[in-house]
Amino acid sequence: MFSQRIFRSDFREVLEEELNRRDMSIKELSLRAGIPAATIYKITSGARDPRFSTVRAIVNALDPREQDFIALIAAKFLLDEVTARNVTPTGKTVKIRGYTAYTMDECIVAAVRAEKEGALGIICAPILASLIERIVDIPVVIMKPKPETILDACDALVHRLE
Repeated sequence: MFSQRIFRSDFREVLEEELNRRDMSIKELSLRAGIPAATIYKITSGARDPRFSTVRAIVNALDPREQDFIALIAAKFLLDEVTARNVTPTGKTVKIRGYTAYTMDECIVAAVRAEKEGALGIICAPILASLIERIVDIPVVIMKPKPETILDACDALVHRLE
């Protein structure tokens, strides 16, 4: 993956290799990344070191991430019911991407991964929200169980106790 290779080698060399591998011209990359072609020519010739914003634009052009998704951290049985859906609260479609987690550690890892992958925000259990809010820089919202869900769980437990 291009975005991982650029930090292990010389950016200029990796960029040239990637352009050759994709059979992409500097002009095409310029259009995709929204960067002047002259800037990319200067970078590939070694006449200029790229600014961070330029590197980010190039990485996003060559390794685009899925945009507009909300991360839902929950047990698999819950994710199976909701992750295939898209929500359109303001007329804008936002996909729900599930992150399976059963332990506190798995929830923390899932939250960090979701933010790294470009999540707009995270939905999680109330017990996790305050911890995750201290770790990530994106909005965190809790899933509040409905009273019926709690009463159903109580009924199920009472039946097991009989």
